[in-house]
Amino acid sequence: MARGPIDPADGREIENLILRYAELVDDGDFAGVGELLADATYCGSGAPLVGRAEIEQWFRDTLIVYPDGTPRTQHVTTNIAIEWDDSSAEEAFARSYVTVLQAVPDDVPELIAAGRYRDRFVRRGGAWHWAERVVNIRLVGDVSKHLRSATS
Repeated sequence: MARGPIDPADGREIENLILRYAELVDDGDFAGVGELLADATYCGSGAPLVGRAEIEQWFRDTLIVYPDGTPRTQHVTTNIAIEWDDSSAEEAFARSYVTVLQAVPDDVPELIAAGRYRDRFVRRGGAWHWAERVVNIRLVGDVSKHLRSATS
């Protein structure tokens, strides 16, 4: 499979999906994350999650949410590169960096994690949809105020 540059309009649509994910997580809108990734497989540190319900529930079970309804995070997604499979205009691939900052009440902002995303998208009905997100966190700081499993 040869990968090449993608049409700028398609690239912008895919980039908007990537950035929307960060907004939804930071807003604590885990139902929205589930909807965004409804037809996708989400691969993080545990077993792959498939579909809206599994993905939404994982976020609810894993992330600490504060009284304002958010995890008090800011996901900064950079270095977004989008390509497509030259043999199929219906599949695209993206890779990007993520840096996660967190500021809980009565504390200073901290960098808590950084890593990479690898994504696969498919075009259905004239629109791009997530097919797979692979999260590879390479740098981990103090996540005890972010992840429930880190507090137990």
